[in-house]
Amino acid sequence: MTYHLAGDSTVAPMKPHETPLTGWGQFLEEASGRPTRNHAFGGATTESFIATGSWDRLLTDVRPGDTVVIQFGHNDQKNPDLLASRGGYQERLRRFVSDVRERGASAVLCTSCARRWFDDGRVVPTHGDYPNAVRDLAHELDVPLIDLSVFTTWLYEDLGEEGSTRLLSHYAPGETTAWPDGLVDDTHFRVEGARKIAAFVAASLRAIERLDGDLPARGGALVH
Repeated sequence: MTYHLAGDSTVAPMKPHETPLTGWGQFLEEASGRPTRNHAFGGATTESFIATGSWDRLLTDVRPGDTVVIQFGHNDQKNPDLLASRGGYQERLRRFVSDVRERGASAVLCTSCARRWFDDGRVVPTHGDYPNAVRDLAHELDVPLIDLSVFTTWLYEDLGEEGSTRLLSHYAPGETTAWPDGLVDDTHFRVEGARKIAAFVAASLRAIERLDGDLPARGGALVH
């Protein structure tokens, strides 16, 4: 069984000239132990993923029993006329799910990873209705959902405004050759952040696949 990833830069593989900036998909195979084909690319929307032929290329390798993990929204929200949350965005996600099921594979929908935007100690939601549109579509189509908006919001708030910077692409001048003058980017992950997200996605996929259920229940009796 193989995982196939469709998504934007927050999922995409690392580009050598941008190291250590990377998407979480770079580390899903490491975290899951499953072969992973990552077709995500920077700037992708549900529309451009189709228009560039990336979706057709992904489908070429999909076999019965495989899983296709789909995460868009960051860039779709920038084109509300074509890709409204309850319009073109949902329509294209619906097509993705249908195409995957036609091949005897399973689709998993993901909400977008939150941007690390803090206000008074809390992460400010920046994706509007797009996460809810994915949640509602997953419910409608009976598709498993990995809610990365919720997980990353919790993760950033748990680490705090200062501590969470080490997950995102905050680089001091001279820290990396890609950005010699430094960088402050609250959307894209560095390796540490990408590994955290990948580990959560891998654990979520294990739950979706109902793995480990045949292991014996363990735990001693309560001591009073």
